[in-house]
Amino acid sequence: MWVRNALSSCRRHPRGPFHPFSRSLATEASTSSPVAPPESSLPQTSHPKTSQRLPITTAIILNRSPLITRTPSLFERAYYAYQARIQRALHNPFPYEFWFKEGSPLETRFRVEDMKRERKAFGKPFGMPATDAEGNVVGPTYEDIGLQEEDEESMPRTHAVDTQGDVKSLDRKGQRNLYLLIKAKSGEEGEEIWKFPEGGLQKGELLHEAAARDLTAVCGPYMDTWIVSRKPIGVYNPPSSSSENSKSFTFFCKAHILAGQVRIDKKHVLDFAWLTKQEMESRLETDYWLGVKDILSDF
Repeated sequence: MWVRNALSSCRRHPRGPFHPFSRSLATEASTSSPVAPPESSLPQTSHPKTSQRLPITTAIILNRSPLITRTPSLFERAYYAYQARIQRALHNPFPYEFWFKEGSPLETRFRVEDMKRERKAFGKPFGMPATDAEGNVVGPTYEDIGLQEEDEESMPRTHAVDTQGDVKSLDRKGQRNLYLLIKAKSGEEGEEIWKFPEGGLQKGELLHEAAARDLTAVCGPYMDTWIVSRKPIGVYNPPSSSSENSKSFTFFCKAHILAGQVRIDKKHVLDFAWLTKQEMESRLETDYWLGVKDILSDF
């Protein structure tokens, strides 16, 4: 009888999830939760004010690539001569007896040119006309076909402007990379300093677009230049702008000059020069030089 009443009482309850400890847990949570203090008693956290937009300038590193190949060193020349001798000594001799008739002008021409190649590969003692045991000349000579040995003079690798010391000519230092520097007044004191062509960044303008615009404004539109990439190759933060209020950044973009020459605006630029990396150090300020020397080519 007691079991039937217990079953009937269980049927009266609606079906649902069984949570035997829900009331006790809710009671404990409500009693243990602390009362939130009023907002006036909370410590006030000072949030920094929104910083102003930092001044950004763009500078362009205009490069003139080498015009001629670099003069090889003594070690490089010895290595190339050694390789030429090995190649000449190991190549299969050409069977000219099979291809040319003996004593024909074509055979004579080939043997003379072959002697020239021997002398070029192994030096002056080689490539001389062949002689027999008695010392008589066997085979063709240079005199036979009117090919006297001529002293060929190569073009000079030093331009005339190098001896004149003209730093504004693009013909100087043909074996080296040259970079354009301008001389302008800077700051309120009007101090004359050397630097790369630079200018400000306008609203909504990309860095490479600002660099191209500033280069035209400073150096004139009489140059055909090509900006290598849209991304800058370096950034410079002057040490004088270490404070938050005066901090500024200069982004450097690289470009090549293809044709033309600089025609400066004398109202803003005093002078310009095409210099190598080593020549820049004496003209640039120390901090500026340390900030840009690693993005320039040593040669």
